[in-house]
Amino acid sequence: MLTNLLQTSYQFVDSLWIGNLLGANALGAVAVSSTIIFIVLSFVIGLNNAALTILSQQKGLDNVDGLKRYLNAFVVVLNIMALCLSAIGYIFADRLLLLLGTPESMMQEATGYLRINFIGILFLFGYNFISTVLRALGDSKTPMYFVTVAVLLNIVLDPLFIAGFNWGVKGAAMATVASQGSALLFGLIFVLRRRIAPFSLPKLPAWKEVKLILNLGIPSGMQMAVISAGSAAIMSVVTFFGGSVVAGFGAAQRLDSLLLLPARSLGIAVTSMAGQNIGVNNWSRVKKIAKYGVLYNLSIMVTIGILLVLFAEYGVRLFIREEEAVQFGTVYLQIVALCFPFLGINFILNGIVRAAGAMYQVLVLNIISFWVLRYPLTFIFSRLFGDIGIAIGMGTSFFISSIVAFLYFRYGKWRKIKLFED
Repeated sequence: MLTNLLQTSYQFVDSLWIGNLLGANALGAVAVSSTIIFIVLSFVIGLNNAALTILSQQKGLDNVDGLKRYLNAFVVVLNIMALCLSAIGYIFADRLLLLLGTPESMMQEATGYLRINFIGILFLFGYNFISTVLRALGDSKTPMYFVTVAVLLNIVLDPLFIAGFNWGVKGAAMATVASQGSALLFGLIFVLRRRIAPFSLPKLPAWKEVKLILNLGIPSGMQMAVISAGSAAIMSVVTFFGGSVVAGFGAAQRLDSLLLLPARSLGIAVTSMAGQNIGVNNWSRVKKIAKYGVLYNLSIMVTIGILLVLFAEYGVRLFIREEEAVQFGTVYLQIVALCFPFLGINFILNGIVRAAGAMYQVLVLNIISFWVLRYPLTFIFSRLFGDIGIAIGMGTSFFISSIVAFLYFRYGKWRKIKLFED
């Protein structure tokens, strides 16, 4: 959770400086650009979920040779994907922003911010993968060390690049990319010198390994792409109401990304633990992991929800000062906060199912969650109740999708999936 908190703080720190130094219009530009960056990051997380499933089961089997072979295969596949995404994203940045209905006043700053982030996408892929490898091996502490270095660097570079060099929004993007590059470099040096994971010089992987990675990685990446594309669709609903709502929603989303960290982190933890136990067919312990994961989630997220209802306005004012934007962001957070525990149930139960390798099944669950429930409900309620309907639609979808996730966890056939031969 601490590692993810630090990682999320990249754009959190960017938003604090941009909102206070450059104003609501610049913050809105970053919010819209960040929606696309989140799509890419979500695809990376999806691929890393596949890595977590494969590597944690290999760890559970105590198969050192298999672990080494799949590490090499992931390194090759992820590097190729990163370079392709970087080129495509840089070229089509302005077109992607137009698809989201980005206001003309934000277009230039949003495009510059987005293109710089696409240039550094290899860094984003790299340090996320190293963190995933270490978590699959049961080490969640080491990733925190090199992400800490990067965050501290970002805190120093942000005001220097934004105001000191007068680079504005582009300066915030440059600070983030430089920080992510430092995280990758530090992570590589640390892991290789201490031989924490069996990395080796990359070589052409066997087709069997690539096939399994693609078989899990593509649907897993699509899961997260479905989520982030759904978020982009919701952003198109938000932009319909103008700049103040976009800015308020952007500030609320920054707080969301922090406040949902406990639930997201518990989801990662249960995936790693369940994967190792599924590898040796210890299903009784998998059941306990799911039970306690849900209980921890409910206790933490209910507490966070209550605090957010009471103090949402103070959080929103960290980013923006315009009263109309503050008012929308505050009411939005107060409504969705009450439904955070239900969203957390999704993270836990889907994390357990994902550990078994049921990537296509989780993909379907995410399609239902975002495209059958969240986007339609947000759109419909926003037309019925105005801008506040965005929050009502989001909260309602959290509740219904948690019921769907539980029904599949309880009655689905994900326990019968077998990734490796005996």
